[in-house]
Amino acid sequence: MMRLDHVSYAVGPDGMDATVERIVHELGVERVKGGIHPRFGTRSSIIPLRNRQYLEIVEVLDHPSANKAPFGQAVRNRSQVGGGWMGWCVTVDDLSHFEERLGRKAVPGNRKFPDGQELTWQQIGIKGLIADPQVPYLLRWDEGTEDLHPSQAYPPQAELVRLSIAGSPDRVADWLACPNGDPFQDVAVDWVAPSGTPGLMSVTFRTPKGDITI
Repeated sequence: MMRLDHVSYAVGPDGMDATVERIVHELGVERVKGGIHPRFGTRSSIIPLRNRQYLEIVEVLDHPSANKAPFGQAVRNRSQVGGGWMGWCVTVDDLSHFEERLGRKAVPGNRKFPDGQELTWQQIGIKGLIADPQVPYLLRWDEGTEDLHPSQAYPPQAELVRLSIAGSPDRVADWLACPNGDPFQDVAVDWVAPSGTPGLMSVTFRTPKGDITI
């Protein structure tokens, strides 16, 4: 199985609180504090979405991990140019095919909740995203964490309905190496010829205020 799991938005120069406040105001929804990713030197805020998806707003921390971990580097790179959409993430049942093809192991990620529970996962492909921001990175949630998925933080008030990606569907399909797989499912995608750096350009959400594009 392969499906779109979440989209990642890097904070701008005004910081986490101001970025989150602007986005939740535009969408007319609530957010939850995601917490710190200690292995990556980042922290996040979460907006749960329908269809077991979510919007992650992420900020790099002044922490040694952020300099070593590709995810921390990717967040810092995007924030340093003003913030905005950093990328999109696909969840799969098995990462071994991608580990073999990319020649490296997936890295573990974790986030602890105030009640002591811990959400854990494995991810790979951030270096690919840094080199070519149109491609997604890949993630596998660890067994036993289903109820902790960020989309379950509260009953979702919005739905992800459309992506605009500057790039090539053929390039993305080649990266995912799954001609019969559809990571987007019911999400529409507008492919735009890149005039500059490729990557995720905008995301449209169905919200209590109507369809909103960020």
